[in-house]
Amino acid sequence: MSDRVESIGTTCVQGGYRPGDGEPRQLPIYQSTTWKFDTSEHMGRLFDLEEAGYFYTRLQNPTNDAVAAKIAELEGGASAMLTSSGQAANFFAVFNIAGAGDHVVASSAIYGGTYNLLAHTMRRMGLECTFVAPDCTDEELEAAFRPNTKAVFGETIANPALAVLDLERFAAAAHAHGVPLIVDNTFPTPVNCRPIEWGADIVTHSTTKYLDGHGASVGGAIVDSGRFDWTAHADKFPGLTTPDESYHGVVYTERFGLEGAFITKATAQLMRDLGSIQSPQNAFYLNLGLESLHLRMAQHNKNGLAMAEHLAAHPKVAWVRYPGLPGDSQHELARKYLPGGASGVVSFGVAGGRAAAETFMKRLGLAQIATHVADARTCVLHPANTTHRQMNDAELVAAGITPDLVRLSCGIEATEDLIADVDQALEAV
Repeated sequence: MSDRVESIGTTCVQGGYRPGDGEPRQLPIYQSTTWKFDTSEHMGRLFDLEEAGYFYTRLQNPTNDAVAAKIAELEGGASAMLTSSGQAANFFAVFNIAGAGDHVVASSAIYGGTYNLLAHTMRRMGLECTFVAPDCTDEELEAAFRPNTKAVFGETIANPALAVLDLERFAAAAHAHGVPLIVDNTFPTPVNCRPIEWGADIVTHSTTKYLDGHGASVGGAIVDSGRFDWTAHADKFPGLTTPDESYHGVVYTERFGLEGAFITKATAQLMRDLGSIQSPQNAFYLNLGLESLHLRMAQHNKNGLAMAEHLAAHPKVAWVRYPGLPGDSQHELARKYLPGGASGVVSFGVAGGRAAAETFMKRLGLAQIATHVADARTCVLHPANTTHRQMNDAELVAAGITPDLVRLSCGIEATEDLIADVDQALEAV
């Protein structure tokens, strides 16, 4: 087989699973909770992490592993795992290296559910988080770090504020303090941006969105770049660099190396104890979506830019945020990190505020009001009323959410039909 590096489109279609002679062409669904063994000694070696293999789907499953391997290939990472949701992926990614008594620095412009996870739920677990604006000064970013900081977290494109994270700057700050940068890459997908190439160490996804692409299955993924040297900062990450007594003293960085330590620990400890698994059936659906990801993202990007340009010129639209739009405050960062496109998500304000936004949404025909984003069908949401409803006014402002903000996720329908639908809805405002 050729050593030539494949294009991302080929990896979307064929990555992760290559059938051998006489084997199924389609990725098989291993719809089984358990595996049979001839001896208990063999199973014991698996339980002690001395040998690779499968014994219980809560920990590993061949279908899931093949799809995770494809996502790792797409992101340019060393290893990956699937989780039950994007929220589970973000929780595992942080909790794998930070817990009670620790601290995390995070961008304030992130999805409301992730903000709640870091600001409230994990705080009850003893972890503190300092939020900084993605466009904060270098001095403000530096001041956010503490001696017990264990990670920096952000979103490549914030949901729904659409702020673009300066990946190189945040990665440099994290690495200067000996901690990894964790980046949620849900909106761009690896088709539009591969954060690892810009210095990110861990990449997460809500696979429920563009990666699945059809609103068919909930899931998440964590990709480890394999580049962060946990042993160089061993005192900060004892869970990876000191013996794990629950596995007879295994040291993950010694047994599995820098490329395998993080994902192995997250699987062997967190998935073992918390069980937030993605079902093999959902992993199968996810793989079907991944096969067309590169094709779908091209149309999402086209529709997003066309819609942003149209809305920016509409008299009943107060403002538009789309990183791919020339003149947008995020445009220069988008040109650097998202040269292929800025996804299909557009945020804007309807002239007349919250009431006008609600009227506009009621009149839409093709665009459906749904608690979803980033799939084949165009959908629309009012974040202040839904996904960010638990935030107070100050938190909303910090996250870039205003009362009139409408999040429009352009699907892969015909561009002219989407614009016509928006126009007729705006006539009622």
